[in-house]
Amino acid sequence: MTGYREWAPEAALRAFVSCVWTHGAGAAGGNQLVVPDGCADLIWRDGRFEIAGPDTGPWTSALEPGRNLFGIRVRPGAAPLLLGVPAAEARNLHLDGTELWGDRLRALAERIGAEPDRAGALLEGFARQRLTEREPDRAVGIAVTALDRPRPPSVAGLAARLGLSERQLRRRIVDAVGYGPSTLVGVLRFQRAIRLGRRAPLARAAAEAGYADQAHLGREFRRLSGVTPRRYFGQS
Repeated sequence: MTGYREWAPEAALRAFVSCVWTHGAGAAGGNQLVVPDGCADLIWRDGRFEIAGPDTGPWTSALEPGRNLFGIRVRPGAAPLLLGVPAAEARNLHLDGTELWGDRLRALAERIGAEPDRAGALLEGFARQRLTEREPDRAVGIAVTALDRPRPPSVAGLAARLGLSERQLRRRIVDAVGYGPSTLVGVLRFQRAIRLGRRAPLARAAAEAGYADQAHLGREFRRLSGVTPRRYFGQS
C-alpha cells in the first residue's frame, strides 16, 4: 500500500472520531507536512503507538521506505478519548502510547503487527471501549461546532447559552481541545480555508472561510503551514 487513505469510522463513533487512516511510504519513503487541525491522533508505527497531540504549528512526519502507518483521529474536543489526561498536556507533543496506557496499548500494537489488515477495526475497538469509560465533554462539542463558523459567537455569549461562566467554558475547552477558544477559532478557520481552497480561487476561499481578505489568509497559511497558500495547494 502506497499513499494516504482515510475512511469514516463506524456510526457509533462518528460524533467523536474524525476518521481512521493509513499511510504507506512506498519504496522511496518520504516526508509528509502535517498542519494544525484541532485533532489528536493515535498512530501505530513500527510496532508501537505514539499519540500526536493537538498542534499549534506545522511539523514534518518522516516516512521510512516500505513502512505503513495506521491511525485513528479524534475530532476537536475529543482528545481525552485517546489521552486519558487533559489535552493541553499533549499540546505540540508526540507521546509514547504505552507510557499513557501500558499493557493495554502494547497488546493492541502487537495485534495490529500480526493482523495489519484489521488495523482499522482494532483501532475503532479501542475508541469504542474508551467511550464506555469517558465520553467527551458534550458542552465542548457544542462550543466547537458553534466556533467553526466564519463569524463565530463571542465566548461570553456562547458560555451563557450553555449555562456556564466564561471562565468555566474556557477551561473546559483547553482541557478538551488542548488550547483556548481564540486559537481554536484560528485553526478551524484555517481548515475551512484548506477545504475551500481545493475547489475555489483563493480570494473566494478567504472570504467564505472568514478571513478579512486574501492577505490575511496568506499570513495565516504561512504561520500555520509554513508555506504560502499557492505552494500548499501546488499552484506554483
